[in-house]
Parts: sequence; C-alpha cells; structure tokens
Amino acid sequence: MYRLYDYQPSGNGYKVRLLLSQLSLPFEYIEMDILQGETRTAEFLAKNPNGRIPVLEIEPGYYLAESNAILFYLAQGTSFLPEERLAQTQVMSWMFFEQYSHEPNIATPRFWLCHVPELNPYQKIALPYKQEQGYDALAVMDRHLAAHQFFVAQRYTIADIALYAYTHVASEGGFELSRFANVCRWLQDVAGQPNHIPITQTSFSG
Repeated sequence: MYRLYDYQPSGNGYKVRLLLSQLSLPFEYIEMDILQGETRTAEFLAKNPNGRIPVLEIEPGYYLAESNAILFYLAQGTSFLPEERLAQTQVMSWMFFEQYSHEPNIATPRFWLCHVPELNPYQKIALPYKQEQGYDALAVMDRHLAAHQFFVAQRYTIADIALYAYTHVASEGGFELSRFANVCRWLQDVAGQPNHIPITQTSFSG
C-alpha cells in the first residue's frame, strides 16, 4: 500500500490524494504539521532532503517528492495521462504553468491569509503583487477554457488535477473567482468527476 506524507490544507498534497482516490488506490495517510517543523526533522529529511510535502512512499524505502512528479508517476498507463505524444506534452506544459505561474501566486496568498498569524512587512508589500499575478494566471486559464471543457484533449487529465487543487480554494487567498465564468464552469466539471474527494478528506474508502 502507498504511504502518503502530507499536510491536510496543502493543495499540493491534495492533488495526490485526489488522484489516488480517483484511481481507487488505497493509501495510508500520515499527517505532517509543517507549521510545527515536522518536515524539518532528520527522519523526514531522509525521505525528502527538500523538507517538503507531499512525499509518496511507493514501497518500503522508496520515496517520491514533488506533487506533479507524483501525479505523473501514478497516471502512467491510465486514462489520466493521454497516450498521444503531443497530448502528453500539453499535459506537462500546463503542469509546468501550474508550478511556475499559478501556484506561487495563488497558493502563497492563501497560505499567508489563512495560516500566518500576522503578515510581516515583506508579506504586506508582496501580497497585492502576488494577487495581481494570480489574477493573470486565472485569466490565462479562463481564456483557454472558453474553447475547451478540460485543459488537454477535451478530457479530464492530471493537468486538470494539478490546476484544480489551488484554484478551487483561491477565494481563501482573496481572489474573486466569479470574475472567471469559464474557470467556474470547469471547477464544477472537475468536482463532478467520479471518486472526487474534497480537500478536507484524507482517505478513500472506495
């Protein structure tokens, strides 16, 4: 059985939980409190030297880090990753977009506003700039979704899972999702997929 080291509010961890659930794969969930430094211990750093969650133990002593890499590993040979070379590349392109343009600017304001007791001077200055760039990323998504039900090959893939994780809770970072009609429609389509679980759920019973 897979063993997932995770932090329940994390969108990056939620990506992995969601795919595992939609693949009907059982997993053991191990909560790591990142706010209490539990991912900075020598024991955890032996699993992931970068000291971040999620980490998926695929078999005893073998660990995978980085949420989108874990998605790619789990999705191979399934309907969540197209077989066509171009479509696979497009999936990866959107997943790179998620990590470079989307997650840093949507997840960060959410973390600051929901999990930081008080913003420090840098965060107070940076927050509106992060939100502006987050809105830019949402606009890119909205334009694409105007002509596509999902992000790649008109079907639900790990590109959608990667982007859904932090988009569907973007309001917690001060974003007005109602400004993006196509994104809102897509969020509903993703939430309607079989074996979908909310971000607050940390197990899958089948």
